[in-house]
Amino acid sequence: MKKLDFNNDWYYKRLNESGTGRKVTVPHDAMCAERRSEQSRGQHNIGWFESFDYVYWKHFSVPAEYENGEVLLEFEGVYHNAEVYINGKKAGYRPYGYTNFYVDIAPFLEFGQDNEIRVIARNADQPNSRWYTGSGIYRPVWMYVAEDMYIPVNGVKIRTTGYSRKEKTARVEIKAATSLPGEPEITILDPDGRVAAEGHHHIFQAEISDAKLWNTETPYLYTCVVKFGRDEVREQFGIRMLRWDGQDGITINGEHVILKGACIHHDNGVLGACAFPEAEERKIRILKENGYNAIRSAHNPCSKALLEACDRLGMLVMDEYTDMWYIHKNEYDYAAYMQDWWKQDLKDMVEKDYNHPSVIMYSTGNEVAETGQKKGIQLTGQMTRYLHSLDKGRPVTCGINIFFNFLYSMGLGVYSDDKARKEAESAAAEKARKKTVGSEFYNTMAGLLGDKAMKIGATLHMCDVKTRDAYANMDVAGYNYGIFRYRHDLKKYPERLILGSETFCRDAYDFYELAKREPRIVGDFVWAGMDYIGEAGIGAWEYDDYAPADGESWGWLTAGSGRINILGFPNGEAAYTRVALEKEKGPLIAVKPVYQRGKHSPSAWKMTDAMESWTWPGCEGMKAAVEVYARASQVALYINGKCAGKKKLKKSCRAIFCVPYQKGKLTAVAYDENGKITGKHSLCTAADDTKLSVLPEQEKIHAGGLGFIQLRYTDLKGIWKPMEKHHVKVTVENGTLEGLGNACSYNEDGYWKNNTKTYYGEALAVIRAGQTGRVKVTVTDKNGEYSLELPIVDKGRD
Repeated sequence: MKKLDFNNDWYYKRLNESGTGRKVTVPHDAMCAERRSEQSRGQHNIGWFESFDYVYWKHFSVPAEYENGEVLLEFEGVYHNAEVYINGKKAGYRPYGYTNFYVDIAPFLEFGQDNEIRVIARNADQPNSRWYTGSGIYRPVWMYVAEDMYIPVNGVKIRTTGYSRKEKTARVEIKAATSLPGEPEITILDPDGRVAAEGHHHIFQAEISDAKLWNTETPYLYTCVVKFGRDEVREQFGIRMLRWDGQDGITINGEHVILKGACIHHDNGVLGACAFPEAEERKIRILKENGYNAIRSAHNPCSKALLEACDRLGMLVMDEYTDMWYIHKNEYDYAAYMQDWWKQDLKDMVEKDYNHPSVIMYSTGNEVAETGQKKGIQLTGQMTRYLHSLDKGRPVTCGINIFFNFLYSMGLGVYSDDKARKEAESAAAEKARKKTVGSEFYNTMAGLLGDKAMKIGATLHMCDVKTRDAYANMDVAGYNYGIFRYRHDLKKYPERLILGSETFCRDAYDFYELAKREPRIVGDFVWAGMDYIGEAGIGAWEYDDYAPADGESWGWLTAGSGRINILGFPNGEAAYTRVALEKEKGPLIAVKPVYQRGKHSPSAWKMTDAMESWTWPGCEGMKAAVEVYARASQVALYINGKCAGKKKLKKSCRAIFCVPYQKGKLTAVAYDENGKITGKHSLCTAADDTKLSVLPEQEKIHAGGLGFIQLRYTDLKGIWKPMEKHHVKVTVENGTLEGLGNACSYNEDGYWKNNTKTYYGEALAVIRAGQTGRVKVTVTDKNGEYSLELPIVDKGRD
């Protein structure tokens, strides 16, 4: 079927709002434009945004020649309870806000004439999520049209069935459906565009010589071209053989692979929930640069754009279905619909993922306490078997919080509508401290008791009792915060594959050392790889200068839990990760903000707030906590050439030195067990001069595309100055400003103004370019004006 862009010329407004509406292009996030306040019924879960129901509409025409053919619309994501009307008649409905879905609109069309589509996206039913969802049509929309002879949507399925390393040949099976009898024409093009195989079959067993394999290091992509009549479909795929068993764990093309993973939510920081291709690719690129080879789409199916980026960049994907099954975690969440829709939801997820080599695992849920109940254990098996019936080439897991399953069985933290109503009444009457229920109960407990409490709790015998039957009904056992069980369970369950489906940052080194010895520990997904909007403040370590103690509760915006901050900038924990997961040997250095004292709140989801800077003016003589990360036997720290201490690294890659701060050069030296130097790394104090560095992440920008501009206070040599606090304003010529903000979890201003404060001397602007010429970005602070220009190029040019 012919695929047409259906993203332009939409209008939207709140449902039942008067007026003509505002013109937008989708993807579009309506929640971004709403006020944040204590009146938010979703409260901290969604970053304190007020939320409403919305209607989107546009006019369009379909040529008369398609009157006897097919016309479909694909919505990649509408949050949520989407209703689709064509010319006033209801044509489709889908409750889940994270799935792509299709609507057959042909029966409702006036061919060759003007038609109207209206889409209602409901999000006033708060609370319905534990994180920021966004509202509206936040992923792309496509129209598919076809006459009588065509290839149906998702009608081409590709999988690798064999590979001979000796002969360098691969067998690839292509199944191509057609609307009418007749053989399709199939051509496979190699990564250089040359013909690798040709055939005329509905099921084509292609033999590809000199095959280039897809993996995380060499993500080669082939193109399958299928023609039938005048219809043509192109699908990219990778040649990769995926296996999993109790002997070798997970292998790709016969090579053992350890999943060094990061959990990510779906939002794109200062862009809100919008799934723009450039933002999705940037997210994956940054995560890979910081040592990760896999992502977990927490806790919902990811976008097509993100999968395409993972294919291109060589990032493995665990695509996850949902955060709840039939037991609510919030009063209005998807639990009310899940039992009626789970088969259709999983089918659509598999259809989306099937041809993507990056997708190597499905997850049926996250921390679903149902897995400790008889009904839930049966559902675990049902979903696993159903996924295998749709796709036998990928394993199935489910993330279970082992300790919380046990606590839930005892009645602790159990959600109920009655508890939620009492909580709301209490908060409204006296703004009293809330009684935590559901998952919030567990988040609060973990924050207060720290990461060890959850991990130690998971070792209890009853935790095993409340998870073992569900684990038996999946291919890979998903352990949320259960690393202390690994060795015990490897012995007790000799066939079990164990995945750290959600883990703490500080456990990265221990996990990786164990996984290198035991292939049944297949991987680890840290919470979280990148900070996200919502669950506001859960992982934040903020101080009074950025988060005043008397600040408004609604000022909290992001979780503060990310090795990469909300702007996409790596922090000290990212440096630790790069070493722990052997992306780098180190040494690397990070320093806790020297002038800060204490921390805003406890959090199990943050290991350190150290950052890679040795510029702390006015702090001379104050104690500085310096963290050194290295794969070494011993590390030494030098300040201006003088040794400030040495430490051995025993079962760790992190050493902490407490030294008096002084300007100059801070150097870490790593040694092996024989005393030989294996690496050095230094941080230097910035000079007194200060400038605002306006740093584009790319040298040119595609027409109509996004550009990411880093704003950072530095000296004239470009050395970062994190103690610079300023207010900046951004204007754009021949383009628009899509988002602007800083990385502080407490952020009353948000991301959708033309000005922002800096946070530790940094901010980020995201711009959209015009169609031709050059886009100019001007940044103004109290000291002056700074500008840059970027050339605009066609999308087809590099």
